[in-house]
Amino acid sequence: MNFELSKIPERAAKPRNAGLTMVMDKGLSLREAEDFISVAGEYTDLLKLGFGTSYVTPHLKEKIKLYQEANIPVYLGGTLFEAFLVRNQLEDYIRLLDKYKLSHCEVSDGSIEIPEEEKCSYIRQLSKYVTVLSEVGSKDAEKIIPPYKWIAMMQAEIQAGAWKVIAEAREGGNVGIFRGTGEVRSGLVEEILTQIPQETILWEAPQKGQQVWFIKLYGPNVNLGNIAPNEMIPLETLRLGLRGDSFNFYL
Repeated sequence: MNFELSKIPERAAKPRNAGLTMVMDKGLSLREAEDFISVAGEYTDLLKLGFGTSYVTPHLKEKIKLYQEANIPVYLGGTLFEAFLVRNQLEDYIRLLDKYKLSHCEVSDGSIEIPEEEKCSYIRQLSKYVTVLSEVGSKDAEKIIPPYKWIAMMQAEIQAGAWKVIAEAREGGNVGIFRGTGEVRSGLVEEILTQIPQETILWEAPQKGQQVWFIKLYGPNVNLGNIAPNEMIPLETLRLGLRGDSFNFYL
């Protein structure tokens, strides 16, 4: 930090298991990626190349290498995993992970329906090669999953070998654990946390109000994801009580 302030909450040093921030790169250029790393690399724990953007992103190998050299693990969006799976190309997907020397991957079923046991089998298979994050929840706003099913799926996927379970919200923060307005489905979140350890869940929370809600209730070291690159420094100030929305959290 650049100077001293009292009553600032403690943030674990990287690599950390709690207080993770996952950033979504939806198509930064190499220069933009370099600029992002110079400003926010030390606060970024995971970098997701959103949905299927890696298929069309120029200079993909060079960009991944930039992040990896900055000690930021990179993984491909879960939608890309589903795109391979629905085309019966799982082995091609595994070869892709090896080609780019990726240490993490995401298993999701937000765009296609995968029976839970089959999804767990993919987690078990892929966890032999990489660290697996599994996403729970649907991208379909009309599909409402009751809390007991969220809990059962999260428990099964952690048991199958998932390092973290991601609570679906999409990049807009308007499905899954949120209502269409962006409001947190607070009862759902609270019920999930009666059974699933907080440090095991990565909450997708792209909107500032959503981030404030999680930090206020669950502290500065709650895991948050789908953060836009230009929102990384603002989010870190939220975590530390250095923004109006969280100013009084730790005083």
